Amino acid sequence: MTAPTVAPPGWELDVSPFHAGELAVQQRAGVADAASAVGLRGIRRFMPDQHRAFFAQLPFFVLGGVDPAGQPWATLRTGAPGLATSPDAHTLRIAGDTLPGDPLADAWRPGALLGGLGIQFDTRRRNRVNGVVQAVDGSNVLTVAVEQSFGNCAKYIQSRTPVFDPRGDAAPPRLERSARLSDADRALLAQADTFFVASANLSAEAGAARGVDVSHRGGMPGFVRVDDDATLTTPDFSGNRLFNTLGNLLLDPRAGLLFVDFERGDLVHVAARAEIVWDGPLVASFDGAQRVVRYRVQEVRRGVAVMPFRWSPVEWAPQFRARPA
Repeated sequence: MTAPTVAPPGWELDVSPFHAGELAVQQRAGVADAASAVGLRGIRRFMPDQHRAFFAQLPFFVLGGVDPAGQPWATLRTGAPGLATSPDAHTLRIAGDTLPGDPLADAWRPGALLGGLGIQFDTRRRNRVNGVVQAVDGSNVLTVAVEQSFGNCAKYIQSRTPVFDPRGDAAPPRLERSARLSDADRALLAQADTFFVASANLSAEAGAARGVDVSHRGGMPGFVRVDDDATLTTPDFSGNRLFNTLGNLLLDPRAGLLFVDFERGDLVHVAARAEIVWDGPLVASFDGAQRVVRYRVQEVRRGVAVMPFRWSPVEWAPQFRARPA
């Protein structure tokens, strides 16, 4: 008879794993007790072996960080599986290639706060890890001391499989910056079914919950509503009810969005200011939304043809299969 699997211990500290912003959003949503139970059980100060093995399988890793002005950005690193390794449960080493135009390329140094997301689109698995950079070696490998580690559910992940496709002798990628969304940006975002959002609470008052988070968002094309060249509106669907992102944005509205053009290999990084809309006609205009977030664009950075992958056709997440594309 197989022995039952014993879950790793949960939160070890006497203080909450959540800061005041997260607690306030949980309270407003009526899930404070449930979120506390999930957090104490599922958020850890170390990576479970399952997460460590999962990270080591990935050909890319999503990162969130802040620039010298405190602006969050979401970005990613790519490489052969094994780019994210863990010599022990409290330490994550992130190697891989820094892609052209990465807004955080020069931001990593000892003491920098880092939010990490390992996501495997084809299996719809994802796990989070937040911590502090301990060292950056000459090859730009980041050694991170883990402060929070937790899993996320498979909801809203659109499935696609990457195949490595190095740029080789291709023309150098084109990098662009602007204060507003171009027509091409607006077209890409309007058809997006996936994006990532980085947010942060940099206040010392946040205690053990101080840090950067980077999260996945998924929906059917059109779920990112491009209102104009400086405004985006996105729904907030029912998720893990921890409200890491919204809790950060409640206290500090700065956000960094990352959109991927899975056909061309482009990346569009957007620095924005967020406003949470809790209820009313705007929320009702998005099918399934519990609230919405309106983003005011501050800066856009584009990397054209920088991603070294080709992707299989998308398979919609189960939550969206009954809905028209």
